[in-house]
Amino acid sequence: MSIHNEKQKKILGLEWNIFFAGITSFLTDTTTKMIYAIMPLFLLSIGASKTELSLIEGVAESTASVLKALSGWWSDKIGKNKPFMVVGYAITAVLSPLFSIVNSPLQVLTIRFAERVGKGIRTAPRDSLIVGSSSDSKKGRSFGFHKAMDNSGAIVGPLLAFAVLAVFPGDYRKVFLLSAVPGILGVLVIILFVREAKKIKAQLPGKIAFKDFPIRYYMFLGIAFIFTLGNSTDALLLVKANDIGIQALFIPLVYLIFNSVSVIFAVPAGMLSDRIGRERLIIFGYLLYSIIYFSFGRTNDKGVVILLFALYGLYSAATDGVQKALVSDLIDKGKSGTGLGIYNSLIGITLLPASVIAGVLYDKVDNRAPFYFGSAMALTAAILMFGFYRKSTHSQPPL
Repeated sequence: MSIHNEKQKKILGLEWNIFFAGITSFLTDTTTKMIYAIMPLFLLSIGASKTELSLIEGVAESTASVLKALSGWWSDKIGKNKPFMVVGYAITAVLSPLFSIVNSPLQVLTIRFAERVGKGIRTAPRDSLIVGSSSDSKKGRSFGFHKAMDNSGAIVGPLLAFAVLAVFPGDYRKVFLLSAVPGILGVLVIILFVREAKKIKAQLPGKIAFKDFPIRYYMFLGIAFIFTLGNSTDALLLVKANDIGIQALFIPLVYLIFNSVSVIFAVPAGMLSDRIGRERLIIFGYLLYSIIYFSFGRTNDKGVVILLFALYGLYSAATDGVQKALVSDLIDKGKSGTGLGIYNSLIGITLLPASVIAGVLYDKVDNRAPFYFGSAMALTAAILMFGFYRKSTHSQPPL
């Protein structure tokens, strides 16, 4: 039995667990974005090259992504999600201030990798908790709220970092130390307020095999893989904005436009997916992404680029949380941790070759090439997703 079947308090119309899991993500993302907003500048200040800067992000993110599947499987096996969340979020809270004592790019990579291990441990069990704490008719809204809180942290974090630097100019290490505060608060929120989405022991899965998941689940993973190959690091969008003349001082504000729009539309998009179906919204998101990336490749106009960043936030709201909700629709609830873990791992691992491809295209071919490639991959994924949707309307979803 999941927690949403029990009588429970609601906050702002949201299930107790959904609300406080969102608060934790907001606080933790505030911590991580305080760091990432200044990490490129800090790395360059201690002698890192731009290649090393990209490699640190790609290696740490992709390698730790393998853990998302393992932690998801383990949480399904024991029927508990909260312990993984406590450990995963605590790792981020404890390690983040250690960036203040590093003196080399290798040390940054070591801490960055360990911190991403924390994310790998917590992500799938947290998503499984959201599924177990939400009714089937409101999963889109629940994931949308979580995405909105995540992106709210991505707004507040950089603003706090720049506020600290305004008071202590050039003191990056002070930002790293202070970043621990919201992270620790996030861990306390989990411990004190998040409840386990309990499952009956008889419902816990035994041995989990790949054949336990329906073909439509694997079909969607294939579509998501194709899309993600063209979904390279957002850093390239910021580089493009700078290339066409937007001053470096204003680049963080341009990125805040993207996050702000995503926050505004994430919950409405999730609720819309509950009503009209996830597939339709994902198709819209992929098509919008294709148009946005094609336009990034074509334009040299500052106003157009700012508009594209706003539309990029709308794409994010229409897809990120909705895709997770769709994955949970396609699999048995008792195996949601494993299924969501495999999905999260696939996306995380694919981001490394996606960023390498985009980087090579940018440097070796043309600065428009990675955007055209991303547009083509998104259009291909949208066409495949339309076929997936058409097939689902003519057959009963296997659950």
